[in-house]
Amino acid sequence: MATLHGKSYTRQELLQRAGDIAQIASVRPVELVNGNERGVRALEFKTGSGFTFTLLQDRALDIFDASYKGCALHWQSPAGAVAPAFHDPHDIGYLYSMAGGLLNTCGLTHVGPPEIDEELNEELGMNGRIGAMPAKNVGFGAEWEEDEYVLWATAEVRETSLFGPNLLLRRSLYTRLGQSRLWIKDVIENQGFEAAPLMLLYQCNIGFPVVDEGAELRAVINSVEPRDKEADPYVETFEQVDAPTAHFDEQVFYVDHDPDAKGMVNVALVNPAHDDGTGLGVYLCYPKSEMSFYTHWKMMGQGTYLVGMAPGNCLPEGRSSARKNDRLKFIDPGESVTMHLEIGVLGNQQDMAAFEARLQEPQPEPGL
Repeated sequence: MATLHGKSYTRQELLQRAGDIAQIASVRPVELVNGNERGVRALEFKTGSGFTFTLLQDRALDIFDASYKGCALHWQSPAGAVAPAFHDPHDIGYLYSMAGGLLNTCGLTHVGPPEIDEELNEELGMNGRIGAMPAKNVGFGAEWEEDEYVLWATAEVRETSLFGPNLLLRRSLYTRLGQSRLWIKDVIENQGFEAAPLMLLYQCNIGFPVVDEGAELRAVINSVEPRDKEADPYVETFEQVDAPTAHFDEQVFYVDHDPDAKGMVNVALVNPAHDDGTGLGVYLCYPKSEMSFYTHWKMMGQGTYLVGMAPGNCLPEGRSSARKNDRLKFIDPGESVTMHLEIGVLGNQQDMAAFEARLQEPQPEPGL
């Protein structure tokens, strides 16, 4: 049953109250037309709980804007949802067309700064190519499953080149009427005939008003490692969000989380003071067995004011560094790798308390 406005409804009860269920929850295809966004196909989701978000079909089915009861959850760059035709895959061209948004997919064979992979004689632009690739075979819809109304989208995104890797990403995403969370399932298949590097990172860009002075990261943390000397002095306070700061240098931390008894990592950014103490937050939940790395990007600059929550099967260090440090993953010909990610809203103090209770649940014994 769907819960709306504090009350549970059966399918029949909701249909009695709406001429079209789309007045409550829907998936709507649209096309952006302004400036360098022109021609970008998108899917607008609303769940009826106050949770809305937009998927960009022409940007790997990534999540662009997202809000809860009128409050933005994401950070958005001035570039906007740039059409793929304007994306420059070379060097730092990624920065000129980075949309921001609730989810940027980075990969599939490189994540990190631009470099030349001397072993494979390949130029690698910042954070790879997949996030700027248009999706194919896009499907979407909304349908009843007994008393649950499910809203969904599926697509395929391919990263390939002549004489190079041939990787296919099959992405499926769904949510439900009355809920303020979504689920992503990605299946990456190597359709080539040689092993290929596999680097995949989910960059979730959380912005104001979740990101504001007094907000903080909540998780069960095993260890924290600064990426560089700029971040090193701030390890003890990396969870805390500061006010916008002029001339702020990005701080990047590599965090090892303890999973819960089911093997899931639970991590949230929460602002308990939002709306006179009502509170607002965004959480991620994912299997540590699939994504053993988490990068925390703290950027408190003026305008560039966000926190990046980024789980993945790699760190954003680049392919050469990952290979040198024995962290580079490969996917064999015909092999498939599956990733799952849940993204949700903590809309009030009750939600935050429930999330905190999840963090307090007993952790698995070592070796089990």
